[in-house]
Amino acid sequence: MRRLVALAALALACSAQPLTREQESDLRMKIRAALFVPDRLPPLAATVHGRFRPAPGVMAERVTYSTLLGLRVSAILYLPDAPKGKAPALIVVNGHGGDKYAWYANWSGIAYARGGAAVLTYDPIGEGERNIQRKSGTRAHDVLQSPPELGRRMGGLMMTDVMQAVSYLASRPEVDPGRIGAMGYSMGSFVLSLACAVETRLKACVLVGGGNLDGPDGVWDHGKPMCQGIPYKSMEFLGDRPAVIYALHAARGATLTYNGLQDTTVSITKLGPDFFADMHRRTALVHGGAAGLFEYEFTTGAHRPYFVTKPVARWLERQLDFPNWTDADIAALSVTHISEWARDNGVELDRLYASEEREGGTLALGAGVPALSRQDLSVFTPEQREQQKNRLIYEAWLEAARKQLKPGTN
Repeated sequence: MRRLVALAALALACSAQPLTREQESDLRMKIRAALFVPDRLPPLAATVHGRFRPAPGVMAERVTYSTLLGLRVSAILYLPDAPKGKAPALIVVNGHGGDKYAWYANWSGIAYARGGAAVLTYDPIGEGERNIQRKSGTRAHDVLQSPPELGRRMGGLMMTDVMQAVSYLASRPEVDPGRIGAMGYSMGSFVLSLACAVETRLKACVLVGGGNLDGPDGVWDHGKPMCQGIPYKSMEFLGDRPAVIYALHAARGATLTYNGLQDTTVSITKLGPDFFADMHRRTALVHGGAAGLFEYEFTTGAHRPYFVTKPVARWLERQLDFPNWTDADIAALSVTHISEWARDNGVELDRLYASEEREGGTLALGAGVPALSRQDLSVFTPEQREQQKNRLIYEAWLEAARKQLKPGTN
């Protein structure tokens, strides 16, 4: 029955007239409501906790800002040392197990700051300084909680973290608020697929290791339930979920999906070029034409954070206009083989992704990026963090979220 209902909704979406602006606005509000994201987000109450220089030509700040239910987000903001006018900005949204300590978050911050951008990387709930033990790679937020409403609230929290990051960057005097983009990897690609449908201030959105949003009982419905499966299922009211979500992307701005053809983690080997072409066709029906629709590109390789590679950087340059880079400059940059860089610098890659077929095989743009320590990338000292813990950690969010449940919810 569920499949028949979904097929009927798909047929309706494909036969309907293109979305009007009023309908787009209404759908954004409904997506937020389904994930318990309020119409008015909490005040940022952003705080800078310290500064350091991670690499020549780059300055970094340790910051926190507010998110839902009284919690705070711990983040690092990378800035060009000598900005040329108002800077474009980027937000890094991590994959499972990733946080601001992840090599690709550090690499993105330094590489794109060298290009003249401000880059914000943050800890997802349950990781890094938002983990009860200050650990990374724990996947603490993956544990299924009852009732399912908590999964919807988890999706809304992760989406709000991004939206508040946009607000924070827009508030910075160094940043051009009209040139803010976001880059999501794996789980982060899913979070951004929703956030970039709703957050109209984002000029550019990059989804790597994902973006292949599918239909009922597919990859994303069966993904980690708390941060992917339950939130995606809660979008069934959209009908053809991928087409409507990407139509909202097109109404907002540019989107690129970029994947490795050997990626089995999110089934790009099955849901590859033909799947994306069909999704593009269906989105054009909902949007009212192909102008401004998401772009989709592929490369050899498997599940990797491709936003640290040249092709994605060149696409972002076309969207955001990096002050220190032209397309030719990016093309001329050297590249660094990440497994070799990690070995030479004593960097421990996530054991689930360290193989040459996965993140270890990444050819990241640029060279000479230093390996930063956890101390460098921590907002708080251990003593300070202990005082702040109950405004950061997953367990505090879960307790607060349970208090939001109506009596008898199951």
